Amino acid sequence: MKPEKFWEQKLLHEMNEKEWESLCDGCAICCVQKIEDEDTSEIFYTNVVCELLDSESCQCTDYPNRSKRVPTCVKVTLDNVADLHWMPHSCAYRLLAEGKPLPDWHPLISQSRDSAHHAGMSVRGRVISEAHVHPDEIAEFVVDWWDAEES
Repeated sequence: MKPEKFWEQKLLHEMNEKEWESLCDGCAICCVQKIEDEDTSEIFYTNVVCELLDSESCQCTDYPNRSKRVPTCVKVTLDNVADLHWMPHSCAYRLLAEGKPLPDWHPLISQSRDSAHHAGMSVRGRVISEAHVHPDEIAEFVVDWWDAEES
């Protein structure tokens, strides 16, 4: 019997907390520092990540308290998911909000928590902690590892 693909059966607002959290593919691209061009609103990604990110596992080291410890940390919710234009185009929350399917490498499809890493869709091995970068130097760390338009 084929397991239910809840993400194909439910709208985002119908998901329970466990289902919602399982949408995260563990790429940690949302944890990188981003720079927005004030004139064009274009987003530039850097290879500098939040100091709470474990760059090997691509997991937050204090997920329950992240918003308290890092006030700029954005929790993805039903209320804001459509407005988070800086989220990568491969993000499951964004894809489902836009009515698009999950990619084959997504852990819910592959049944492997490491599939985003194996597909080259995560920050694993590519980033440094913001603890090692002066805030005035962030612009020197802009990268283009992924095409933000690809999913």
